[in-house]
Amino acid sequence: MAYLVRSSALTDYLKVARSVGIDPYRFLRDNKIDPSALASDVMIPAEAVARLLEESAEAAGIADFGLRMVQSRELSNLGPLAFVMQEQPTLRKALDSAGRYLRLHNEALHMRIEETEGMVLIREDVLDGFAGTVRQAMQLVLGVLHRMLTTILGTTWRPRAICFTHAAPSSVAMYERVFGAPVLFKQDFDGVVCRASDLEVGIPAYDPVMAQQVRRHLDTLLAQSNATMPEQVRKLVITLLPSGTCSMDRVAQHLGVCRRTVSSRLAHHGESYLSIVDDVREDMIKGYLASSNRPVSEVATLVGFSSLSAFSRWFGQRFGCSVSRWRSKSAELPASTDMEAEPLSALQSPVPGALGGAMPVALAGSDLPADPDVLRAIALEQTGWHVPCGRSWRV
Repeated sequence: MAYLVRSSALTDYLKVARSVGIDPYRFLRDNKIDPSALASDVMIPAEAVARLLEESAEAAGIADFGLRMVQSRELSNLGPLAFVMQEQPTLRKALDSAGRYLRLHNEALHMRIEETEGMVLIREDVLDGFAGTVRQAMQLVLGVLHRMLTTILGTTWRPRAICFTHAAPSSVAMYERVFGAPVLFKQDFDGVVCRASDLEVGIPAYDPVMAQQVRRHLDTLLAQSNATMPEQVRKLVITLLPSGTCSMDRVAQHLGVCRRTVSSRLAHHGESYLSIVDDVREDMIKGYLASSNRPVSEVATLVGFSSLSAFSRWFGQRFGCSVSRWRSKSAELPASTDMEAEPLSALQSPVPGALGGAMPVALAGSDLPADPDVLRAIALEQTGWHVPCGRSWRV
């Protein structure tokens, strides 16, 4: 479906585009974005915004266009989200509220918090697979999130790490300047890692009476946004798949209805639970396999498969070829100048991943798939050399 985002997401686009020597109005026209929208606060297509940023970065010959747009951002640029976040007693409550009302600012994003042993991962997920990369858009998203956190916690605050799913560019100077913290690339998520204690910091401007009025107003706006059952289910599937706990019963439980109600409401929109799961898996797999050094066993686990043979069969039916063949086709594309993945273990103080490591799989010889990549992954697992799921992160 076509998701929308507030035009304030393009704050400073004109200035940054001119500073790197490109004509911003040409790219706005090419992506069918009315330039007058940048001077107002209206909803525009999120995919068009992501494409605009990618094309602008490519034309300018830079890899950090999104980050350059972050440097002068203010909390007020978040519109309704800014009000609800400032009217919360703690940062944790502010982030919870931001997650609840995020679709009022950007329908294409889903934010969630994962916590374990004193550490927190604030993760941002794109809800739908756009027809292209969202590297610049994710730079902008995490940059804005970081500025929002520093506004509340103070300019001396530093996160433990900033994680990106895209590969590292040839120069990371802008990343270091914007975040002032370790930046890791080719990770399994886009997000900010910090201490859980950071989230307990109080917000001085908190006014409980005003907070109630703001919530009442935003709840009305949220009800008017009319999120459909397929959208709600898709959000939950994205959240639950990597943990291996995604099921129709679990989704129904989260929505507070029975599974029959979920099925009937999805059918009303021409969808089903399994069709949404398959669509989400396809989008996730395309992103994960774009990294040629990612083990197939990791990919299988991250999209909810506990069996490599089941993953291989599903992949063949969905993509019409094996994993190795799909990767071969991808390798025929022009080579990227990006650097190799940087392990989260590059930082110190081990912290188990909130979703744990990949599940080892033991298969009989008759069950083995013919895909070479999958065979190698199975062999590694059965000899004890299984590479843990990327979510067993260390910071």
